[in-house]
Amino acid sequence: MAGYAGPVRLAHVDSHARVGPNPDSGPPHPAPPEGPRGRAERLELEDSLLAAGATRSSDAGDRAEPEQPDAWRTSFERDRDRILHATSFRRLAGKTQVFVFPQDHQRTRLTHALEVAQVATAIARACRLNVALTEAIALGHDCGHGPGGHASEDALDPYVAEGFDHAPWGAWVSLAPLNLCAETVDGIANHSWSRPAPSTPEGEVVSWADRIAYVCHDWEDAVLSGIVAPHQLPLAVRSLCGERRSGQLGAFINGVVSASLRSGQVGMEEEAAEALAAFRTSNYERIYLRDASLRQGDAVISVLRALVEHFSDRPHLVSDDAPGSGESSDVTAGSEGAVRAAVTYVSGMTDRFAFRQAVARLGWDPAKLPAGVDA
Repeated sequence: MAGYAGPVRLAHVDSHARVGPNPDSGPPHPAPPEGPRGRAERLELEDSLLAAGATRSSDAGDRAEPEQPDAWRTSFERDRDRILHATSFRRLAGKTQVFVFPQDHQRTRLTHALEVAQVATAIARACRLNVALTEAIALGHDCGHGPGGHASEDALDPYVAEGFDHAPWGAWVSLAPLNLCAETVDGIANHSWSRPAPSTPEGEVVSWADRIAYVCHDWEDAVLSGIVAPHQLPLAVRSLCGERRSGQLGAFINGVVSASLRSGQVGMEEEAAEALAAFRTSNYERIYLRDASLRQGDAVISVLRALVEHFSDRPHLVSDDAPGSGESSDVTAGSEGAVRAAVTYVSGMTDRFAFRQAVARLGWDPAKLPAGVDA
């Protein structure tokens, strides 16, 4: 369809929604300032809208490669949009959160990233922080994860001199082609609690949001799978926020907002923090470290290490446009460069692609693949 004629081309024949006042009837309220509210005007508004410690946008952003500013979007809005359209972000749909090849309603790395973004932006708005920066960090925070969940870090760690950690790998390798702002890169690289603290309050918010989101939704997925029962929740959690995910998220978000506004530093009220810690410990004991999870992890490690060895010896198979390559394949077999290219390639794979590669290229016995895989 070509649209419908009007003062401008319209999508609907009966379209009546307006951005501005009807020029024939006159403004019902005082006329707004003339001209569009572009990037420059919104940058000026940040000083009145954002908290004192919030991160301000800059014209084009502090990027490794200088760029011209966008006419409408702030630098952090551009980062968020680039991440949303990135291949490494889309591939999160095919990567394990907890369960390899999840059932229809279980989380993947992609839905996890979206839930982290919701929790993080809810906190950021309440605390008057930079929502666009918060969302960009949240959406990109897991783009460095390999297939098969956290077991991929154990699998790939021996092949990387500095060790394989999904947080800096995502910031410095997976998302490097996007030329993101330094604040966004820093937040992604340091969102894990084991890393140095992020340099911005928005990055700190994502660190909390990540833990809040995965603790709550991993438990819900495990309940729906019959692995655990609601009554097995720690007493501290049930007393604070009950057995429903909505109540849990609300309590933990409120705990961060309340503590941050009261103290001026991003944190969580003590009662909520203790409940969250107990919740996470329970998840480890009942979900992440149960025998089936450990067996799944061992299978993932075996597959991914075999793939790295295979592609390290055959760098010509790692084409520049192959999933997750990001490195030139014009390197000597078995060299440090070939190993790095192989790790980059394998870490970028989805679960299904990795496990099918193991069967097709290595002759891997499907029965030895992680449970649930239909290679």
